[in-house]
Amino acid sequence: MSRRFLVARNPEPGSSLPYLLLVPIGPEGLVLKARDTWPRTSRVYCPRIEAWPDDAEIIEEVPVLECHRRGVAVDLLLDRKREFRSQFVFTRIAGGREGIFWQTRKVASTARPGARIPGRRISDLASPLTIIIDTRERYPYRFAKQQVETEREALPAGDYAVRDAAGRIVAAVERKTIGDLAGSLNNGSLTFELAKLSSLPRSAVVVEERYASLLKLTHAPSGFLPDLLARVQVRSPETPIIFTETRPLAEEWTYRWLGAALAENVAEGETWGDEADTD
Repeated sequence: MSRRFLVARNPEPGSSLPYLLLVPIGPEGLVLKARDTWPRTSRVYCPRIEAWPDDAEIIEEVPVLECHRRGVAVDLLLDRKREFRSQFVFTRIAGGREGIFWQTRKVASTARPGARIPGRRISDLASPLTIIIDTRERYPYRFAKQQVETEREALPAGDYAVRDAAGRIVAAVERKTIGDLAGSLNNGSLTFELAKLSSLPRSAVVVEERYASLLKLTHAPSGFLPDLLARVQVRSPETPIIFTETRPLAEEWTYRWLGAALAENVAEGETWGDEADTD
């Protein structure tokens, strides 16, 4: 099949999606319907159709430099000077149906999709996750949408943690608002917090905001706080600092990350046990 990206008029009468796209990936290509010929101002919803119609009127035919699948997305690079790089993202929408959205980097950076917090429990754990919440956490996450049991305890590091079967803390998450993060960068306390967290097998810091919010703070010189953050993160690479945009998304991320950390710890224990048995 020729490596060309095709845009055609949709021959379907009265369709609200007046264009067809042929993305050259796979043996037959990916055929989609779309409302626009390019995602210029927003993401474009592109439902899949069975095949490219014989009577389609082609209005654009562009050589393709690259077109490959990367995780949940297909990256498309066209051989032209403008509107040449885009991406098709595969997801699930209402009712579990497939949803394909066409976007550019510019559109993706400005979009604020209504993310739905999933309630499905972590599949690698045989029982509900027990999360320990630090007693100094004044307004803790409730994890109401997840299958979680919580306990309150003074933690040596972090605000949320999980224990292994022997009662040892194996992972912890430190929660921060953007104000908390800025303050701890200014006074240097974040360095000490990361040092405590790094003593654990796994740790992370979750920020209830977008990274862009750090750039917009007006009480510090431009670039000062991002520079501090970069230095702190480079010195403590074992504890990632994650920006999640909102408090609900930070809560969801904390739940998933702690569950994954505990599941990984269990798997590692089983692996070591198997190796011990063979000695």
